[in-house]
Amino acid sequence: MTLDLFDTEELSDNRQQQLAQDAVVLRAFATPYVAQLLPQLEAIQQASPFRHLVTPGGFRMSVAMTCCGALGWTSDRRGYRYSAIDPDSGRRWPAMPDVFLQLAQAAAAQAGFDGFLPDACLINRYQPGTRLSLHQDKDEQDYDAPIVSVSLGIPAMFLFGGHERSDKAARVPLFHGDVVVWGGVDRLRYHGVLPLKEAEHPLLGGQRINLTFRKAA
Repeated sequence: MTLDLFDTEELSDNRQQQLAQDAVVLRAFATPYVAQLLPQLEAIQQASPFRHLVTPGGFRMSVAMTCCGALGWTSDRRGYRYSAIDPDSGRRWPAMPDVFLQLAQAAAAQAGFDGFLPDACLINRYQPGTRLSLHQDKDEQDYDAPIVSVSLGIPAMFLFGGHERSDKAARVPLFHGDVVVWGGVDRLRYHGVLPLKEAEHPLLGGQRINLTFRKAA
């Protein structure tokens, strides 16, 4: 079951919105960084192209992804894991650009998580109709560091649930430049994305790019 968390009038008036005790949406926080982010995104996908991973159960993920940083997240029939090597290229993942790190650290600090030092950035590409099922981020070695999630491109409806899959999930509309940060007591909340609707963004066309920063090791 889902609940609408914000209406459109609230979105226009409040730039920082609390989802839970240690979870917040920072509206348009990434907008000043976009001009520097997009060329770096292009370089990353040239070095490590987007791909559709396979779950341990053999299902092809609808969301395409790549990574940058010291570690990248990957999945196949052997399981979910972090690796320093891109399994498609056999080389190390592209280094995390300075502007990525600056954005992640600034957003974390704004949300109350000073000293965030991510070593992995998962880059997901959503197209209309693609979705992300409710899940927890549990492949990291510890859960002290927050998750920082940056939305670029067309809108998405983010689901932010509880600590059990059956808990009610709030529906949180996310737009180009919005950043969600969650950690602390909320670090292991279930979250996901509803199927994207058809839309067009002037910079990214009919797609959404999501940057998810994590401290994996």
